[in-house]
Amino acid sequence: MKRLVGKVAIITGGAGSIGKTTAKQFLNEGAKVFLVDMSKEALQKVADELGENVAYTVADVTKAADVERYAKEAVDKFGKVDIFFNNAGIEGVVKPIIDYPEDIFDKVMAVNVKGMWLGCKYVLPQMNDGGSMIITSSVAGIAGTPGVSAYVTSKHAVIGLMRTAALEAASRKIRVNTINPSPVDNRMMRSLEDGFAPGHSTEAKKGMESGIPLGRYAQPEEIADLVVFLSSDESKFITGTVQVIAGGMGA
Repeated sequence: MKRLVGKVAIITGGAGSIGKTTAKQFLNEGAKVFLVDMSKEALQKVADELGENVAYTVADVTKAADVERYAKEAVDKFGKVDIFFNNAGIEGVVKPIIDYPEDIFDKVMAVNVKGMWLGCKYVLPQMNDGGSMIITSSVAGIAGTPGVSAYVTSKHAVIGLMRTAALEAASRKIRVNTINPSPVDNRMMRSLEDGFAPGHSTEAKKGMESGIPLGRYAQPEEIADLVVFLSSDESKFITGTVQVIAGGMGA
């Protein structure tokens, strides 16, 4: 039986690998999906691939007016919001703290923290009672990694945001959890591999995979599986938790 029949979901970062893969699985489970991202062309491409029951809008998650607008547009389009995959994020650059550019630090924090906070602020009032919010953190949110101070800081921060939101939303039976993936086989990791070992990204990938007990990166579909579970009634007593999906990292 489909698990999300009659549900409406907002996905930020909807044109990225995890966002669009999750959108596909949401649709397969019976949901309607509202995608949010920065590129109209990328969003249109994803919408064309996914077919019916998909809508989208271009928005900057760091701008309050844009976030308030996308939350309202989702309701205008589909009548309600049951699921919010608060997912948009960027990686920044790979440099030690003493060399890290302040403007890039600010940008990472704006997207990865303020964007998530604004999502909570403006989407929660639109959500149906009993809904589910999933915030994308990372294994970088539970341990440090040299060279990516902005990303690590941001992914730690959203765990605090999640815990506060979970407590504030509990009276409405809205669950709020983070997902904390290991490296995922996608564009972001290609960027980080090149940053860690310029010109030797293949070796960088092998090195990172060697630190994962299951010996490989996660696939976007595996992350989407967890998001679908947390969005469904199967997770109705799970809130305020850090859901690590990392092939054994940190065990």
